[in-house]
Amino acid sequence: MKLKSTVIIIFIYVLIVAPLAAQQKLSEVWVADLGNGKYQNPVLHADYSDPDVVKVGDDFYMTSSSFNAVPGLPILHSKDLVNWSLIGHAIDRLPPFEHFAKPQHGNGVWAPSFRYHNGEFYIYWGDPDFGIYRVKTKDPKGPWEAPVLVQEGKGLIDSSPLWDDDGNAYLVHAYAGSRAGIKSILVVNKMSTDGTKLLDEGTIVFDGHEAHPTVEGPKFYKQNGYYYILAPAGGVATGWQLALRSKNPLGPYEEKIVMHQGETDINGPHQGGLINLENGESWFLHFQDKEAYGRVVHLQPVTWKNDWPIIGVDKDGDGIGEPVSTYIKPKVNTEGAKAGPSESDEFNTTELGLQWQWHANPEATWAFLYPKKEVLRLYTVQEPHETVNLWSVPNLLLQKFPAPEFTATTKVTFTPNEKLVNERTGLVIMGEDYAHLSIVSKEDGLYLIFSKVEDARGGTVEKEQVIKKLDANTLYLRVEVKSGGRCTFSYSENGKKYQAAGQELIAKPGRWIGAKVGIFATRKDKINDSGYADYDWFRITE
Repeated sequence: MKLKSTVIIIFIYVLIVAPLAAQQKLSEVWVADLGNGKYQNPVLHADYSDPDVVKVGDDFYMTSSSFNAVPGLPILHSKDLVNWSLIGHAIDRLPPFEHFAKPQHGNGVWAPSFRYHNGEFYIYWGDPDFGIYRVKTKDPKGPWEAPVLVQEGKGLIDSSPLWDDDGNAYLVHAYAGSRAGIKSILVVNKMSTDGTKLLDEGTIVFDGHEAHPTVEGPKFYKQNGYYYILAPAGGVATGWQLALRSKNPLGPYEEKIVMHQGETDINGPHQGGLINLENGESWFLHFQDKEAYGRVVHLQPVTWKNDWPIIGVDKDGDGIGEPVSTYIKPKVNTEGAKAGPSESDEFNTTELGLQWQWHANPEATWAFLYPKKEVLRLYTVQEPHETVNLWSVPNLLLQKFPAPEFTATTKVTFTPNEKLVNERTGLVIMGEDYAHLSIVSKEDGLYLIFSKVEDARGGTVEKEQVIKKLDANTLYLRVEVKSGGRCTFSYSENGKKYQAAGQELIAKPGRWIGAKVGIFATRKDKINDSGYADYDWFRITE
């Protein structure tokens, strides 16, 4: 009987516990929880730009800007505001679908707000070219309802709703000067109570032109009889966090700077979400722009003085907070285990890891998770006719840089179409400057080629360096990323000994996003079939 029980326990572990453990494998390259009751910033050393957060019961949920990457609007979960797991996305394709079938760098989902109202989760965001959208659900893991266009218009961005105690609803938003012809102002509109449309032309409640240029990213709150709008100003890399407050949602609003860089090395600390705990603690999640590493997420303590928030720690007594590098973890009801978004992927299930995003709305013919072989099969996709480099290629499968230093390694077997040449698959570091190490089919066989581009957005043509002719179609590809975004590529034919290939790349951000690492498969010509590349695994390590 004891043996039978042991077998059952082992069987349950293999079926349930082991897969969950594999999914929740702790990062080898960045962990914010120090394990001693404290945490280090950033709590997410990855490009979760413009974060916003909501608390429901003992659970915290976060989303962030995703721009043109698909799936979009990542949903992260935490029990303690420090340890975050990626649990899904709120949109699987960007509207309008045809428009986002091509890479639209820097467009799409800007600065979302996350709210919980009447038993449902809401996310609002502004698309600078089409207007303000909303999605909602009862379960943040999904599915989410299809996006609703709340207000059509050019340059309407960074929207945040507020459902008031008296039954009225409002929405605050900013303007993108590139589309609207004006910026640095915040507008509040009356909104329908179901959150599906705006009811008036809006009222300007704040003008930042003189003292707070580029004010944007507002978040709307109400507490202690005040309406608060928390908004960043001064620009992404060098700005500060502003708080506005009023007794009326339409103003007039008082203003106060509540966080700035001060004497710290955390530049431009601003734009995020405020959370109040039952024990009286308040916390603020915001981003810091770290160029190639993207806009990484920090957690700051918040204290209140005369109904004004002080975000971070006021070291010099001027009433303005400065960001912390380490701090005591929030006192929450339920302790969360150490966690972080997934990074590695063994490609042995029927779904891609949630960390992966395409460059544009995907097509079914781009990839197949092959259950019998336990590989990810990428089919070579014909490049757009206007292509001069990968900037305009939609079928790049990428993920965020997860830490200041890391190594990405993958194993690939390439089977090109025998009737085609110049089919290509490989490992890429993508940004406005980029490089990749790829296997390319030629008339006389397969070649390993290193390619590099500076100013991809400007239309620069790739510079190629032939590394060697290959004897086999299976290869291990690797890129090491060191401090400062210094990237070096290498390869191995046996998975043990790696040889350097190509030149060093200093990673550069993309359009409003950090650099990314990933894989791709392309071809120049169109016939009635494609070649394919089987990726056995993709691993992020020290």
